Amino acid sequence: MRVIETTPDDPATAELLQAYFTERVGGFTTGRYRVASPDPAQFLAPGVFLRIEEDDGAPLACGGLREIEPEQGRRFEVKHLYVAPAARGSGLGRRLLTRLEAHARRQGASWLVLDTNRSLEAAAGLYRSSGFESVEPFNDNPNATDWFAKRLPPAAG
Repeated sequence: MRVIETTPDDPATAELLQAYFTERVGGFTTGRYRVASPDPAQFLAPGVFLRIEEDDGAPLACGGLREIEPEQGRRFEVKHLYVAPAARGSGLGRRLLTRLEAHARRQGASWLVLDTNRSLEAAAGLYRSSGFESVEPFNDNPNATDWFAKRLPPAAG
């Protein structure tokens, strides 16, 4: 397995994101899920979009990181963290989240934030066990029911 930098519009990454949106629309229990395909420009440096794939190139997981409100202490937001059903329970979500956090720290982020929906219980468990704490809403995402934040110590020199 390998982790690569990619873009949301890369064909293999777009395949994962389409599966993510299809799954979310089908499993959404609080109203209608709003699908908003990610703008690749949101994940350009200092942000990043990563994909984990098998050695043969089969896509397994993806997730991105974008800077939001840089004037308020370098906050980065985790977006579209997704692990394909066949790869769930293998630790790929944690591996991806760890890589995204490390990237944010290298970019000087002081906070990592994300939003999710309470129907994604495993995701919320991952975030809590990774040091994220519940916070008040920081955006108006109509799909979100829960918001999390994690204070990041400065990256070691």
